[in-house]
Amino acid sequence: MSNDPQASADLTGREIGDYRILRRLGAGGMAEVYLAEQRSLGRQVAFKVLQPVLARDANYVARFQYEARAAAALVHANIVQIFEVGHVGGVHFIAQEYVRGRNLGEVLKRDAALNPRLVLDVLRQVTAALCKAAEAGIVHRDLKPENILLGNSGEVKVADFGLARMESTDAKTLTQVGVAMGTPLYMSPEQIEGRAVDARSDVYSLGITSYHLLAGTPPYNGETALAIALQHLNSSPRAIENVRADVPSGLARIIHRMIAKRPEQRHQNAAELLADLRKLAGEAAAQGWGEGLEDWPLADLIASADSRSRAAAELGRLMKEAAQLEPRRWRPSRALLVLFGAVALGLLGAFLFRTRGYLDGRRVANVERRDSAWAQLFQANIAPSEEAWRAVRRYFPGQDQYIYDLADVGLVRYYLFYSQSPDYRDALPVLVSLSQTSEAQSPNSSLRPFVYAGLCVVNQQLGRDDEALAAANELNGAMRDELRRTDARIYDMLRESLDELGQ
Repeated sequence: MSNDPQASADLTGREIGDYRILRRLGAGGMAEVYLAEQRSLGRQVAFKVLQPVLARDANYVARFQYEARAAAALVHANIVQIFEVGHVGGVHFIAQEYVRGRNLGEVLKRDAALNPRLVLDVLRQVTAALCKAAEAGIVHRDLKPENILLGNSGEVKVADFGLARMESTDAKTLTQVGVAMGTPLYMSPEQIEGRAVDARSDVYSLGITSYHLLAGTPPYNGETALAIALQHLNSSPRAIENVRADVPSGLARIIHRMIAKRPEQRHQNAAELLADLRKLAGEAAAQGWGEGLEDWPLADLIASADSRSRAAAELGRLMKEAAQLEPRRWRPSRALLVLFGAVALGLLGAFLFRTRGYLDGRRVANVERRDSAWAQLFQANIAPSEEAWRAVRRYFPGQDQYIYDLADVGLVRYYLFYSQSPDYRDALPVLVSLSQTSEAQSPNSSLRPFVYAGLCVVNQQLGRDDEALAAANELNGAMRDELRRTDARIYDMLRESLDELGQ
């Protein structure tokens, strides 16, 4: 037998500290999950054991323990409670509340889709959990049906706050872990782009999950992670009410706001979403498809109070404190000066620190090696140059093709849009290489319209009309419509090239 305490496939029957392992419940990318008995308290717990490959990474273990302990402070009816984070005999574990029931992923496999009444109830309870997490400054980062548990008595609990916050420093490990940075079916565009995430990213993932619960399938699907990621970045989902006719218009409106591409177009935090759901609950009761506010717990009603009232009260409190600090020196003229100064600083900060789309950017002279391929992609995004995009391959050989495809798309866009003048000759071999990938060759790929539109434009500009026409013939009407909706700049260049070709 191996000396590695975590090497055995099944820990059933073992005693680890205060816990006796009863049976195996399942496994994920990061942890094996067991049902265990905590002997000192005589209660059953879900016992999560960190996977051996991750347990050997000291930095990962340290982050695992830190984040799990932070999540343990979240005590709420809709959050799976963490009881203990420990390390016994080489086994790193989390002992947490055992919820008798199933996760929503399992429910979907049986029922395909849920009725709007239940989806509204799930939304309310998960959003209440996110409100609690927001108080501690915690962002889940991996909301999905499998992390939302439906108890036998009807309660909804969100799991894996401790695990979901972890970020690997190695892109290969990231691919293996899968959920460390989110699951592609439910990831927000800013997560895919490698940008910082906040509560609005959780709102997006919850919106995608709710869409899945109603439609029976996620709004974006594909054979590869890249196919799904590109749709999150570029494609507009089919209106949920067109997928399922019995979805109430108010519920559809909220979900489509939640899954807006740009974070500023979504609910800005869980409290704002809960306030919207509170209004919808009143409509649902009046229309007969949902429960009224009488079924909402008092804590949820308080949390969903009009955020504008809370903001006004907070502003009043701050103004009162300022008046107490400087009762004689505070004058309207000074207040206006401070106000205009704050606005000016805000505008300056917005200009200096504005976020950019994944494929937008400006030149940089020097390209430093980052800690991971994902970090290198992010660097190329915020300060693009030819060398920045090529550095992804040079510094990180042997990565998943998905990462290289993203880098090549960024490089093409740099050649076409951000170099001093369009560099069609350099863009051509990159586009040819992209066209030979399995992703671009897939008929339903979101990458395919970009690649063949680019090939048409570049070949036409280089006087290679036959090759340009051949590329244009690969673009059917649906692909051109998709390009017009999702990438207007490439689409306009394609139209100009087709006009030159007499098409």
